[in-house]
Amino acid sequence: MIWNKKDISKEIVREIADRYGCDALTASILARRGVIEGRDILFYLEDDLRYLHNPFLFRDMEDAVDRALDARDEGEKVLVFGDRDVDGITSTTLVVEALASLGIDVAWRVPEGNDPYGLSLEAVEAHAEAGGTLIITVDNGISCVKEIARAAELGIDVIVLDHHNPQETLPSAVAVIDPKLPEQGYPFRDLAGCAVAWKFVTALRFALLDVYKQQVCLLNVRPANESFLVEAVKIVNMAEVDRISETIVPGMVSITQTRLVPFLEGQQILVWDAPVQKKMLERAFGKGVEFNVMDIAPEVAREIPQARGMSLLRLKDLSRIGKYRDAPIGELEGFFNIFVTFLQRKNGLYGKREHDELQLVALGTLADLMPLGNENRILVRRGLAAINERPRSGLAELLARQGLTGKKVGTGDLAWQISPAINATGRMGTPSLAVRLLLSEDQTERNGLSEEVVKLNGDRKQLGNDSWAAVEPIARESLARFGEKLVVAASPDVHRGVTGIMANRLSNCFKVPAVVICFLDDGTAVGSIRSARGYNLEGILNPCADLFVDHGGHAFAAGFSLPRASLDALLSRLERVSRDIVFPENGDGEELLVDAELPHDYLTPDLLALTERFEPYGEGNDQLVFLAKRMRIIAADIMGKTEKQHLKLTFDCGKFKWPAIFWQAAERLNRDFSVGDSVDAVFQVSRNTFNGAETPQMILQDVRKAAQ
Repeated sequence: MIWNKKDISKEIVREIADRYGCDALTASILARRGVIEGRDILFYLEDDLRYLHNPFLFRDMEDAVDRALDARDEGEKVLVFGDRDVDGITSTTLVVEALASLGIDVAWRVPEGNDPYGLSLEAVEAHAEAGGTLIITVDNGISCVKEIARAAELGIDVIVLDHHNPQETLPSAVAVIDPKLPEQGYPFRDLAGCAVAWKFVTALRFALLDVYKQQVCLLNVRPANESFLVEAVKIVNMAEVDRISETIVPGMVSITQTRLVPFLEGQQILVWDAPVQKKMLERAFGKGVEFNVMDIAPEVAREIPQARGMSLLRLKDLSRIGKYRDAPIGELEGFFNIFVTFLQRKNGLYGKREHDELQLVALGTLADLMPLGNENRILVRRGLAAINERPRSGLAELLARQGLTGKKVGTGDLAWQISPAINATGRMGTPSLAVRLLLSEDQTERNGLSEEVVKLNGDRKQLGNDSWAAVEPIARESLARFGEKLVVAASPDVHRGVTGIMANRLSNCFKVPAVVICFLDDGTAVGSIRSARGYNLEGILNPCADLFVDHGGHAFAAGFSLPRASLDALLSRLERVSRDIVFPENGDGEELLVDAELPHDYLTPDLLALTERFEPYGEGNDQLVFLAKRMRIIAADIMGKTEKQHLKLTFDCGKFKWPAIFWQAAERLNRDFSVGDSVDAVFQVSRNTFNGAETPQMILQDVRKAAQ
């Protein structure tokens, strides 16, 4: 196994540490991971929800919230249609809760049993029969062109809240909100469905405020040599919509000859320190020109006391957001930043409700394997913090049944214990159980539902074991047919609820993309695909699209359905497609990327704080891996419930004696190293909880005897 600690520039490390105020070890890890731009570093070092992107950057967001508020005002019946996985279940819960809190007559539905993915014609027609006039799809809808067209025929409007890859033809909905649509204008494409739903929820609440759709203009004048620079920015819903900058030489030009008059006409103009601003405007344009401006500084100071008495020049230099910009920000940009912060604080945009909701956003984002960069880091980190502070109803009961109450919950706990339990409800055909659990306000009901959810997870595990026995030999045999680049397993012995799990397991086993197909009683074949070695599944899906009844998903996880009679045609097509598969990266897993080499002085429990700073871990952000040399083994024990397979070692690292776990390495004791030896090791750091007590421990990735 190769240990790879990338070389990095000491100058870059020093620059990151100095500019962003972090320690040298943190800076070196960021640099080694290629996180060197301020706009990326921000999401590793900051937690404030202020740094999230504005939901109104979605072009259709105003249309979406206006239509929802119309439904409230007109007493319409609204249906929220979600999906059967964790992302869809959390998305459904978030939107239903928000609409119900506004007094909207809202019902919800998720695919049950063998229902296909996405909004169905049957659901549309049933909602029409019930007198419904609005459907909101969450975590689906972007590919439901036929179903949404049918809704329009029946007089039903549809709002699409989705995050899946759009197809060539978009649905004709009232609003389509999907970060993967370039024309939507949203700056981050990798939100989970639940995060898109939450963006809609926060925008909906903002729309209840007096400032919704109210346009204001921030104006700032500053001297520039023998001229004055007049800058202004128009803001609607906390988002910039227009900007202007004019250089004025006193006495050289009339204000009517500038672009300022049409830009400022009819605007509510806000300035910082009105006496100073008016004096400079007078010097620029003369006493005959009067500007009707409002000084916002005193009101801002009431919400943000540290801003009192400061000039914009001083404020922009203290701007935390500005610190992460590639170029120094100007006074107007600093004005804009503090004004948005002021609006958020004054209107209490992030409070207890959001505290509860972000727990679901974190859960869905992790379960859907969204890349943990950009604002996903803050969403998940704040959601995790909220879970550890006070888990919301429904989630609290699941945590208790999984033995996580009182334990510091991390991304691994959610990924291994909570997400599979919720996912099991969908895989076993009853995702409504999980939605009811998360929505229920009755403690007794939640207790019963959480018990059912955990039991279903046990049933799902047994199904997985049975299905693996069926798919593994079929997949192994298929390797040769598909040129060692793809495995395919189609079997009547596979339950629909575990096709995704089986595909994921096969891709991990064979290190190539995997397709698992099951058969339904209605003559339909349903399949799941999982990627391997960084291969984009569009290279498989697109050439086969004409064979599918429906398909969709992400670059690395997708699904499809087709008539069973078309299965042979699909297999032949996949055989041709597999010839063109080229893997962009080596997936042999033989290389360990080391984030930092640590001297013994750094090997203390303080390392836990560093590893938690880099949470959340998951897609695109693997857990930190450290290297330490010449650690002496002072104790060794072999562990294992049935077979003695694992090692528990204790290292003498000077200040601290480190316990360490080395999985599947029992045979290496007294062969590659022994008690008393000094070794070099690559490891991760975690908390070990036992009988309510927490201790730090190493999770060893590889060990070598140290050079003499």
